[in-house]
Amino acid sequence: MVIAFVLASYRPDTPAGIERATAALAAGLRELGHETLILSGTDSTGCVRLTGLNVSFPADDATLRHAIDAAALGEEIAKILDQRRVDIVVYTDALWGLGRAMAVHPARKVLAVHVVGHDEDLGPALASAEAVIAPSATVLSQAADRGYATERWQVVPNALLYDECAWLDDTRRGRLRQRGPIRVLARAAPEKGVEDLLTSSPPDGRRVQVVLASAPFEDKQGRQAEIVRRCLSAPHLTVRTGGLVWRQVPGWLAGAAVVVVPSHAETFGLVALEAMSVGTPVVAYDVGNLPELIGPGGIIVRRSTGAAGLWRAAAAITSDAVTYLRTSRAAYYRSRDFRPTTIAEAFLKAVW
Repeated sequence: MVIAFVLASYRPDTPAGIERATAALAAGLRELGHETLILSGTDSTGCVRLTGLNVSFPADDATLRHAIDAAALGEEIAKILDQRRVDIVVYTDALWGLGRAMAVHPARKVLAVHVVGHDEDLGPALASAEAVIAPSATVLSQAADRGYATERWQVVPNALLYDECAWLDDTRRGRLRQRGPIRVLARAAPEKGVEDLLTSSPPDGRRVQVVLASAPFEDKQGRQAEIVRRCLSAPHLTVRTGGLVWRQVPGWLAGAAVVVVPSHAETFGLVALEAMSVGTPVVAYDVGNLPELIGPGGIIVRRSTGAAGLWRAAAAITSDAVTYLRTSRAAYYRSRDFRPTTIAEAFLKAVW
């Protein structure tokens, strides 16, 4: 089969969950022998450019919505689907995945709801979609709370993009437990919670290394820059800006004793999954899908405990060698459920 994905902002190495999840699902489908293509509003290698989408990134929701409404994107998408003989087309978001502008075409129309967005986008997208998928039960619950009928929605988790990384052996993992840093990988956005880390430092004096990045859908009001500035000024944080290319992420997370995910909201939790895939225990707040995803692969703390709770949990994991290695193994084996081909098979079962 030929499966197309639509994501206006798609560009390889973009530090955003929808982009990485799209790339991973496409990779899994190719491993199963299917052909994939990604329709994007950017001039990215390996993508099909939507020439009618006149917008530059970063952009906010209103700017993108105006650009979509001003163009005949449905006709352009339909032409591409015809030319490539597409069987399934996945609109990766009601707005950013152009779900509000679905093409009239025989290809099966799938809407991926990674987050429950604005009603003015989600309503039209749902009216046109023939199948709806979401990465977690958290999304279904949030959508139901907003009044959407989710009985026919299917949960298709996000997949790992890179799955060939060898799990660190007990000896090396033991050294990291003793001397390795705590690492944080996040976008410089308020909901990612990195500002929480400014309020206190780890009680055991362990190093904290943070990589911050911005995504094409971030606001233009200077909020990102302010978060970066504050983090750079914190004496207990070593901060690197500019993010990491996707291929670097597993190796960087593998070099941590513990990965902390301070997010205030997560409908899936790709950074946590990527850390678990290389045997790194994860500490996170009790929000969204994180407790279900992490399970025995780390420690979940109440959000009300703030950074102090995250640091205490990280210290608890690393304080005992047996507990640490047990948690590391549990994290790794839990991640095996999210291999690219496993998720690709689940996707096809859900939508075809």
